[in-house]
Amino acid sequence: VEEQRARWERKRSRTAKELLETEHKYLEQLDLVITFFVTILKAKGTLKPAVLETIFGPLESIYSASHVLSHHLESSNLGLGLENFCENLELYGHYAENLEQANKTLKEQLRKNKPFRRFKKLQETRPQFQGRKLEDLLPLPLQRLHQYKHFFRDLLENTCQDCTEYQKLAKAVKSVSEVSQWVQDVIRKRENSLQLLRVQKLLKGQKTLVLTPGRWYIREGWLLVVPSKGEELKRRMFFLFSDIFIATKPCHPLHPLNSKKLECRAVYPLHQCTVDKVFGHTQSQGGVLSLSFPHKTLLLMSNDQEDINDWYQNLTAAVR
Repeated sequence: VEEQRARWERKRSRTAKELLETEHKYLEQLDLVITFFVTILKAKGTLKPAVLETIFGPLESIYSASHVLSHHLESSNLGLGLENFCENLELYGHYAENLEQANKTLKEQLRKNKPFRRFKKLQETRPQFQGRKLEDLLPLPLQRLHQYKHFFRDLLENTCQDCTEYQKLAKAVKSVSEVSQWVQDVIRKRENSLQLLRVQKLLKGQKTLVLTPGRWYIREGWLLVVPSKGEELKRRMFFLFSDIFIATKPCHPLHPLNSKKLECRAVYPLHQCTVDKVFGHTQSQGGVLSLSFPHKTLLLMSNDQEDINDWYQNLTAAVR
């Protein structure tokens, strides 16, 4: 038992030391943004207060919370440090929610605001920045949140359950995990919105509305449509979402406006769909899927076995 405790203590000391070292480095990087951008921009008035707030969000508050944590870690007050820090954790969630708008506003200001463009370029040439740009430093809090999760978990695993700090560590791990999940959800929603927007722009005209709240993009790809009467196979591009399945074909390559776009041929709602493999259970060349809707049956084929299996799994999951 004593040997086990000694091992835990060694691991715990190593983790605590690494947490403190990386916290110092993180603070240095945040300090660059606060000192050379936020503070000076506030004093100069190069950006309106609302624009400044949008670009940097709660970065100053995040910096303050980390500064306090670092101070507690230096004094070996891990439990108290984590308690205080957890009270400020939701700042990271708000920061994640604001980041897309922050990047958008930053790009806009660089395009429109010449004094700001010059100022940013000048600040980034300072030796402290080591060639990094403001855009490289803004996502730092979200990267650090991911690191906190691993550090706190390692500390908890190497802390004896009888210790006074165990409960505080357990609470910290739970809090960081919850905020990490919040941040992951924000990122997933943002990526999904970008996918929906991309598909909307790919389609000719505005008849097919892809951008709908609550809709999730799943996948896309080429499949062959097997006709009911002995006609030729038709190659179509399909888009699968959480509630609909869209069949499209390329517009004419010489069309003056739509040469690179796709024409929507059909939109199939998934709530009354059944998916079956017609063949393709064996490792033969590809297979055929049957999609049955109330008034239509669609036979889709691929010569790639792996591809048809993936489509089958994605379609059945979406329908379910």
